[in-house]
Amino acid sequence: MPIKILIYMMKHFCWLLIFSFQISNAQKLKKADKVIVANLQTHIGYLADDKLEGRRTGTAGEKLASDYISNVFSKAGLIAKGDGGGYLQAFEVNDGKAVSPSTHFFINGNDLKPTIDFFPLVYSPNTSLEATSSLGLQESGGPWFYDLKEMLEINKNNPHFDLADAVKSKAIEVAGKGAIALIIYNSSTIEDGLTFDVKSKETLSKIPVIYITKTAKESYIKDEAATLDIKLKVLIEEKKRTGHNVIGFINNNAANTIIVGAHYDHLGYNEDHNSLYTGADPQIHNGADDNASGTAAILELSKMLTASKFKNNNYLFISFSGEELGLFGSKYFTEHPSIDLTKANYMINLDMVGRLNDSTHGLSIGGYGTSPTWGELITTNNKFFKIKLDSSGTGPSDHTSFYRKDIPVVFFFTGLHSDYHKPSDDADKINYTGELQVVKYIYTLIEAANKKGKLSFTKTREVSMSSKTSFKVTLGIMPDYSFSGSGVRADGIVDGKLAQRVGIKAGDVMVQLGDYKFTDVQSYMGALSKFKKGDATKVKVMRGTEELIFDIVF
Repeated sequence: MPIKILIYMMKHFCWLLIFSFQISNAQKLKKADKVIVANLQTHIGYLADDKLEGRRTGTAGEKLASDYISNVFSKAGLIAKGDGGGYLQAFEVNDGKAVSPSTHFFINGNDLKPTIDFFPLVYSPNTSLEATSSLGLQESGGPWFYDLKEMLEINKNNPHFDLADAVKSKAIEVAGKGAIALIIYNSSTIEDGLTFDVKSKETLSKIPVIYITKTAKESYIKDEAATLDIKLKVLIEEKKRTGHNVIGFINNNAANTIIVGAHYDHLGYNEDHNSLYTGADPQIHNGADDNASGTAAILELSKMLTASKFKNNNYLFISFSGEELGLFGSKYFTEHPSIDLTKANYMINLDMVGRLNDSTHGLSIGGYGTSPTWGELITTNNKFFKIKLDSSGTGPSDHTSFYRKDIPVVFFFTGLHSDYHKPSDDADKINYTGELQVVKYIYTLIEAANKKGKLSFTKTREVSMSSKTSFKVTLGIMPDYSFSGSGVRADGIVDGKLAQRVGIKAGDVMVQLGDYKFTDVQSYMGALSKFKKGDATKVKVMRGTEELIFDIVF
C-alpha cells in the first residue's frame, strides 16, 4: 500500500485509540464530572475554532471570544466588573507606527506611490515642504540627495557596519549643514535592506529621510543634472489596537476577594511574530491548550464556586487578553483594578492546563513560595498528579502582574509540548478528563484555603520572563513589555543579579549598553548578545529625568 495511505491510517488509528481512552475514562466519571467534561469540550471547541482566527488581541476573533466568555459569566450569575458596568475592560496596545495615506511625494508633478516608489524612514518628523533641487545640489535650505552606493561598497566586508545607523548619522550631519530633507537611493548592486520599521522607537531626526526605490529613481530622476520641483508631506502615525479583559464577580459580602484568572488571547496568524511555526504560509494558531484550556477551566470554576458553600471570600474571575504580547491585560488590570487590590486574598492563574500526560500525570504548580500557607495546603503527595513545585512568584504568565502588587499567587501548568505556539495546538489534542482533574484539584485547594483567612505574602526569587532565547550574559531585569517609550523599562529586578548589585531599580529605563543604544526589548536583546562573561562596560539608565551611568562587569 502507498506510504501516504499507511501514514494516514496509522494517524487515524492513534486518534481512535486516544478518543476511545477518553470515552472509557468518561464512562467511569460521575454525572457531575461528565457535565464538566462536556462543558470543557464546548468551551475549548468554540474558542479554538478557526472562525476566531487565533484570538489575537484587538481583533474580531478576540471580540467573538470575549462575547462568549461574557455570556458564560452572565449565565452563571456573575456581576460585571469591567468598564461602564459591563464585563469588558478595555486597554490600549501600541502597535507601532504606520505611514499615513496623506503622506505624498511629488517630483516634477509626478505622484510617487508610497511603499512602491518611496517610503520615509520611521524616525522622520511629520512635516511638509516645497523646494527646488537637483541630485548634485547641496545647499542650505534645500533637500539633499545621497546615493548609498559608496557607503555600501566600502563596507561590504565589514561585519560591524550598520547601514541603518550610518544613514541616521548622515541625516544628523546634513541637517547640521542646513539640509531640510535627506533623500536617499541605492544605485549599487548590493542590497541595502532598508525598510519602514513599524516597531521602531527611534527618536525623531531633525529632518525627514526619504528612501526612493531604484525603479522610481530610474523613472523620475533620469537626468541627474535636471532641476527637480519637489513637494513632500510626511505624516507618520501611531498604530493602536484595543484589547479587552473580561471580568466577572461573585459577591459574598466578604472582606477579601480571591482572583482566578487565565488569558484567552493567542497568536492569530502570527502577525506579532511569536510563533515557533517555520512554514512560509500564514496559518491560524488556534491555541487550544494555550490558553483556551485555562479559559475553559475558569469558566467552569466560576459556576462551581457560584454554587459552592465557600462564602468566606468573594471571587473575581478575569480572562486576560494581551498575555502573548507581554502580560498587557493583567498588567493593565493591576494598574486599573475594578476592586480594591488591598483586599485581594490571593490570585490563581491557569495557563496551559489541557495537555496532562496520561503516563506521567505531571502538574507544575508555581508561586508555592509566595505565601507560607501554600506549604500547608499543597504537597507533592497526590493520588492523581505527580506535582512539581516552583517557589517563584514570577514567570511568563499573568500571575506575575499580581505578584508585583504583593499578592500571593499560585500558577497551574500541565507542561510544554510539541504543538506549543504552533498552528497544530488544536482542540482534538486536549486531554479533557485530565483537565477535569486539574479543575477539581483547584476547587479543593480553594476549599482548603477558605478556612485560612487572608493569606500573608512572601517575596520570592525572580525568574526570567522568556524561555525562547538564551544569552551568555544577563543584567537580571524583568522588562516591562507594555512600556511604549524609548528604551527598556525594568518592571522588576532579579534578586542577587547584576542589576540589583549595581543599584538599578524597578522603574528605571535603560537606553544604552556600552556603545550600543537600544529603543525597545528586541534591540536591547541584540545589544546584550554582543557581550560575554567577564566583559566590562557601562549601562546608561534614565531614572525619571535623571541620567545615570552604571559601571558593570558581566
